[in-house]
Amino acid sequence: MEFDQLTHFLKIAQTENITRAAEELGLSQPAVSRSLQRLEEEIGQPLFERQSRKMVLTDAGELLVSRARQIMSIIDDTLSEITDDGQSGRIRLGAIPTIAPYFLPGLLQHFTSEFPKARLLVQEEPTQSLLQRLTQGELDLAILALPIPAKYLEIDTLFEEELLLVMPQGHPLSQKKQIKLADIQTLPFVLLDEAHCLSDNIVSFCRQRSFQPVSMEKTSQLTMVQELVTLGHGISMVPAMARAIDKSDRRLYRSLASPKPMRTIAAVWNPYRFQSKLLQAFRKTMHHYSATFKAKPRPD
Repeated sequence: MEFDQLTHFLKIAQTENITRAAEELGLSQPAVSRSLQRLEEEIGQPLFERQSRKMVLTDAGELLVSRARQIMSIIDDTLSEITDDGQSGRIRLGAIPTIAPYFLPGLLQHFTSEFPKARLLVQEEPTQSLLQRLTQGELDLAILALPIPAKYLEIDTLFEEELLLVMPQGHPLSQKKQIKLADIQTLPFVLLDEAHCLSDNIVSFCRQRSFQPVSMEKTSQLTMVQELVTLGHGISMVPAMARAIDKSDRRLYRSLASPKPMRTIAAVWNPYRFQSKLLQAFRKTMHHYSATFKAKPRPD
């Protein structure tokens, strides 16, 4: 049994498809198929049930996935510990889509200017996918919004951020000096779909104040939420960091009267994995950089 075989096997288990696994591994589909075939021959039984559209793990495959992840984690941690000089190495970083494009560019620029030998690999995915990757040792750190439904992970709060009401130019609410929750209870909302925790933050805030936002449309990208608002499809709430880089003059942003909707941004990592000196330096840089987001941008 070779390490490459385990790597190929784990990728097939993750994608449930040999062709997709081969693409993500940068190998040909026949090469990955042969690797799996040799592994199954060595073990003496099938690891997957071949269905029409996907590969489903057998009982033996389920057991091997668990052991293979442990083996690969031990190897990865060992290599990281041996080569840990505090200046070079790899950091696998994850962030949710409503944070990544607004928070990460400046953070990565700050860090790489101080640690030019470091390699930063970024994954932008919804919360649940990132938590799974952290648990399995596929990520070193993720930047998420609380609450985080996971056990056995370390959570470090970075800063709180206001969610601003966004509306098109000329909207009747734009003339009000103070916008209250009662002013928006019957208005249609444009929200992100269920995979994104920002919608949970908004809906939870509204429900705690005894009303359910009327969601007329849902989309998978925050920029599309902003565009649909511009076109008059409804109003929404967006993070202050997204407003800070919005150069459009077709949208207006307003703070709600107290209590203001907020979300808490946090860093999350697996404390059972090796914490390199470089990763510790990244967390320190992240804290310093986060301080700039505590001074929240003002609405229009």
